[in-house]
Amino acid sequence: MKALSLKQPFAELVVSGIKTIELRRWNTHFRGDFLIHSSKIPDNFSMKKFGFEVLPLGKIVGSAKLIDVKKYENNFEHEKDKSKHLADSSFGKYGFILGDLKRIDGPFVNGKLNFWEFKDEI
Repeated sequence: MKALSLKQPFAELVVSGIKTIELRRWNTHFRGDFLIHSSKIPDNFSMKKFGFEVLPLGKIVGSAKLIDVKKYENNFEHEKDKSKHLADSSFGKYGFILGDLKRIDGPFVNGKLNFWEFKDEI
């Protein structure tokens, strides 16, 4: 199954259903179910900003479905969806629209860039 690594606290915000658009600097043609992997290195500024002290790192923490990709052409469009992606435009102009968000207590694994294949069973 495909997996995508996100820094904490963004992995937590996705699996908890608060963040429903994941911003990226790159586009993808992939659509469908994938696993959420929390990167080993958190975004410490965002951890404080969203009120987290400790979150799981380096493990599969959930699953989601990539429904569509929205390209943000300007700051107005980007700001309109801020409550869904919780970030500024420096995080990217491609918004991965997510659904079917679930929390999973998965194994510790090494992540990779972009979508990558997780070959083990969950």
